[in-house]
Amino acid sequence: MTKIGNIQLPDFPLLLAPMEDVSDPPFRAVCKENGADLMYTEFISSEGLIRDAAKSVQKLDIFEYERPIGIQLFGSDVETMRSCAEIATRAHPDLVDINYGCPVKNVACRGAGAALLQDIPKMVRMTEAVVKATHLPVTVKTRLGWDDTTKNILEVAERLQDIGIQALTVHGRTRVQMYKGSADWTLIGRIKENPRVTIPIFGNGDIDSPQKALEYKNRYGVDGIMVGRASIGYPWIFNEIKHYLATGQTLAPPTLSERVEVCRRHLDFSVRWKGEITGIFEMRRHYTNYFRGLDHFKPYRMRLVQSMSFDELNEILYEISEVFGEQEAFAV
Repeated sequence: MTKIGNIQLPDFPLLLAPMEDVSDPPFRAVCKENGADLMYTEFISSEGLIRDAAKSVQKLDIFEYERPIGIQLFGSDVETMRSCAEIATRAHPDLVDINYGCPVKNVACRGAGAALLQDIPKMVRMTEAVVKATHLPVTVKTRLGWDDTTKNILEVAERLQDIGIQALTVHGRTRVQMYKGSADWTLIGRIKENPRVTIPIFGNGDIDSPQKALEYKNRYGVDGIMVGRASIGYPWIFNEIKHYLATGQTLAPPTLSERVEVCRRHLDFSVRWKGEITGIFEMRRHYTNYFRGLDHFKPYRMRLVQSMSFDELNEILYEISEVFGEQEAFAV
């Protein structure tokens, strides 16, 4: 069993990565149903939370069936992050996570996210402030370093453990890499080889199949794996990985009717949680992934992304079921 503070997880937990504009409650719901063991909110701006910005506050919404779940925060100011940890704690998550990995310009170039990899002393001060501001376990998600010349994750792991974090997730790329090229898990494996590091270490980056999950588990010795982009429109990946790890056998992919049904539930929750206009608009990024590999799907995708009517979207999804039948050969 893997433990993060007082949180008990399975022996090799599968984590859903916090992804901006993706990991909202509707998406988390379908991932939880399909085997995600630990999930996080979208990352929340500490500045936005302090200002009581509606979008930031809404991201604090969590539901009992999601547990265990963490609220992820990012920011550039130590005192602001301390205050936000207190606010996040009042939302009653199971843990608080700090984002030191986001590489996008409007985060990193403002001194937050992966930018802290260029200032380890400040990262340590900020982390310690958050740890002291909450009774909940504090975890961190970060990258190997800022660039190829500053891969400082081995130092980061020791120093953050020493000031009280309860788990560390490492994405196997630098900030400069963004999401390009292949993730390098070599240094993640070296963290696990360090006898000083006793907290759970989770690996992240390029896990897109059960076979790769098993390979990386065995090669790098991580305590669990975080899945990100491969889960978008394909929440079944969590149960597929679990089944493969347990049996060595590959589960059959979801049928078309299963894809339609999960997409329909995702859409319904999105509309109920965000309202019809926003809920429909923000579902558009998911349709291509839900129906990837379906022959001659483009006209239906265009209709799905153009419609602004909840009833019409349900009619289109029903039509997809009727027209395409039970196609089994999807390219995942």
